[in-house]
Amino acid sequence: MKAVVQRVSKASVEVRGQEVAAINEPGLMVLLGVTGTDTAAEAATLASKIWRLRMLEEEKSCSDIDAPLLVVSQFTLYGEVRKGRRPGWSAAAPRAISEPLYEEFMATLRALGARVEHGVFGEQMDVSLVNSGPFTLVVDTTDLPG
Repeated sequence: MKAVVQRVSKASVEVRGQEVAAINEPGLMVLLGVTGTDTAAEAATLASKIWRLRMLEEEKSCSDIDAPLLVVSQFTLYGEVRKGRRPGWSAAAPRAISEPLYEEFMATLRALGARVEHGVFGEQMDVSLVNSGPFTLVVDTTDLPG
């Protein structure tokens, strides 16, 4: 499981011209990708890690200051570009695996006390954000302990 985590001053998601989610204060935008070998335990570990990352102003985490998170599914994080000019998607998990893990990731954040907004799984989305810093991290479960 892989996440691109950006510190934002605001962010939003639109589907077919309608805003479906927004955070209008400092927080984190999380683009979440799932691969076929990921598990619910990894989703929970990643959510906990991101909830406590000290990425916000004055080295605060979302857990320290009750900052919101906007989570968007992003299968393209597992795009493969080694061959040719067209990305391949074989490493991205199919919907039957990825959607429950996306939901598990957000459920874990909520259980930890997070305010979570989210995109619409599987939809074409227009994502807008103001990256604050800029500050962006790529967090992969293969890099996390246990």
